[in-house]
Amino acid sequence: MEYDRKTLSRGLLTKMTRAGFIAIAGRPNAGKSTLLNHLLGTRLSIVTAKAQTTWAPVTGILTVPGAQAVFVDTPGLLERPGHLMHRALLATIKGAWEGADVGVWVIDACRGASASDLEVIESLKGTLRGRPLILALNKIDLASPGSIEGWRDAMGGRGIHAVYPVSAELGLGVPEFMGAVIEALPDGPFLYPEDDLATAPVRFFVGEILREVVLEQFQEEIPWSVLPRIEAFEDGEDGRPTVVHATLLVERGSQKGILIGKGGTAIRQLGTEARKRIEALIGGPVYLDLRVKVLGDWRKKAGILRGMGLTVPEEVRSPQRDGSSRRQADG
Repeated sequence: MEYDRKTLSRGLLTKMTRAGFIAIAGRPNAGKSTLLNHLLGTRLSIVTAKAQTTWAPVTGILTVPGAQAVFVDTPGLLERPGHLMHRALLATIKGAWEGADVGVWVIDACRGASASDLEVIESLKGTLRGRPLILALNKIDLASPGSIEGWRDAMGGRGIHAVYPVSAELGLGVPEFMGAVIEALPDGPFLYPEDDLATAPVRFFVGEILREVVLEQFQEEIPWSVLPRIEAFEDGEDGRPTVVHATLLVERGSQKGILIGKGGTAIRQLGTEARKRIEALIGGPVYLDLRVKVLGDWRKKAGILRGMGLTVPEEVRSPQRDGSSRRQADG
């Protein structure tokens, strides 16, 4: 994507470069991933109509004349975390913001500012410890002028670096927003080669494609109970297809039955659509082997969550029920 070069003039005139990490956060379905994809000019993060589409952080790199912006797309912020995976998602968001040079909070401008929103923004400002916080008022093509002005008024006097109305879907206001992000980056050398677009390997994005198709094709609790795991990935050579062996982990046997479908129809449909998207990603033929396996309560298993790239908070140990520790201490 081409951005207004006036916003980049400082780096060009001084021959200095800017570079840094930008953490993107927001409520579920605020449009974080859509915004990242528009900024990068490619579909890096999966996007569906369902909440909590993003699980593991996705890092995208945008290099323009004089600046390199490294965006970290984080999971949607949950107000009431439940099981261990939810708490891991929150810890992952916090970790991304602690390491960010700039924070971007994406807001659905169609909804009004609540006391909870203001508390979250104050908390994020504290996590950034004086580093710039930029708000992206997204979906302005759908929001009323009164709602947008309401957000502007609510943010007044709160020490926000900048507030930009945007439409990530249509690209409205995005160049101006991007210019503000670049201006907020610290001076420094580029962090990655200029032609890099992402930090994760291709097999990570293959897993994300599988999860995207699951989110699209299944309802109820199924989409959030399925974890794709790439068991083997062999690059195609000499005209041979790339070979992908993947396991779809589910939490219960009934979910496995739904995912496979009667006579295997559901899993074949899933595999056909996923293979097409993987072929578009890598630009060549793909052989995709899908298996389904039950791993009970995988969302509550710390090892699985760490393998997803999430930050797992330390669990508080509960006192021993038998009172042995107390008896031992009393001697």
